[in-house]
Amino acid sequence: MTPAEFAARILLPSAARFPFRDSPEARALLLAIAGQESAWMSRFQFGGPARGWWQFESEAVADLMNRPTTCLTLKGFCAEQFIPWDAGDLFEAVAWHDPLAYALARLLLWTDPAPLPAVGDRIGALMCYDRLWRPGKPDATRWTSRYAEALAIEGPAVA
Repeated sequence: MTPAEFAARILLPSAARFPFRDSPEARALLLAIAGQESAWMSRFQFGGPARGWWQFESEAVADLMNRPTTCLTLKGFCAEQFIPWDAGDLFEAVAWHDPLAYALARLLLWTDPAPLPAVGDRIGALMCYDRLWRPGKPDATRWTSRYAEALAIEGPAVA
């Protein structure tokens, strides 16, 4: 799907269902990361184990379940969404439950002690993405285009 379709169908509705602070900085970053990780096209990693638009591996899901800074928020969200509080169930659900995938991605951003990069700070956004997602094969060239595509979305997606 296009970045605009992703923003309208996945990002904004998921953000509305997650009871956590939303911001233009978070939306821009999450839109670009989903583009980098899944090309806004696949809920399953090509040739790998990751799930969801933001491509979470099972260890990352378990980590967010067990972190003191994210556990209670994630557990409450899962209860509201009728998602069993089990690492295996959450990992499988993240592929098909878009608000859960968003919640995990947003909470991962929350774990970073650094402030979110300003909208338009491509380098700061790349550094944040690299620091939190720890991609196995970083691709700064692809990031440049994905971030530009994310910022090109008009309206509430990045405004």
